[in-house]
Amino acid sequence: MNLRAELDAGLMQLGVCLGAPHIEGLLAYLDLLAKWSRVYNLTAITDPKRMLSHHLLDSLAVLPHLDAERLLDVGSGAGLPGIPLALARPDLRVTLLEASQKKAAFLQQAAIELKLSNVEVEHARAEDYRPRAPFPRIVARAFSELADFVRLTAHLLAEGGRWLAMKGAYPQAEIERLQGARLIKVVRLEVPGLNAERHLLILGRA
Repeated sequence: MNLRAELDAGLMQLGVCLGAPHIEGLLAYLDLLAKWSRVYNLTAITDPKRMLSHHLLDSLAVLPHLDAERLLDVGSGAGLPGIPLALARPDLRVTLLEASQKKAAFLQQAAIELKLSNVEVEHARAEDYRPRAPFPRIVARAFSELADFVRLTAHLLAEGGRWLAMKGAYPQAEIERLQGARLIKVVRLEVPGLNAERHLLILGRA
């Protein structure tokens, strides 16, 4: 099965329906990520099929739970989950926040090459970033422990906003250490091709 067919099958399993231009964009991003990773070591996964499941589909698994017009992706790294979400939802304004100059340069280049007019790249640490307006949704994938995620980004969350923390196994110990936020909902994510536990934790202010 080629990558296009695998992506189509994975999206169907996720219950995500995308048009041909969005799918072409996702595959172009995957190609760009693989090309840059050979030089800049953006991701430890280099096999395109594993990148599709571990990066693309893993990122897109949160799409059904994203109910806002603006999103901040903290510690975006190689653009995950921000770029796949921006490609799937052109109406979503996505800000990619990344402290590493090397990774921020890739994000900027990716936004240009993929013609992502709905993406902004900010090179800064979360605690130093001061946007024009706070965000209704803040997402992080493997960024930090929950308590640190909340502490470092509390000033970036809008009134009534939500933190979306993407985690592997259910982080019971992290939840017990959580301060300044309350757990609203836990969603167990089933990611096609990913034989591992995945959870989305939705948090609000305490």
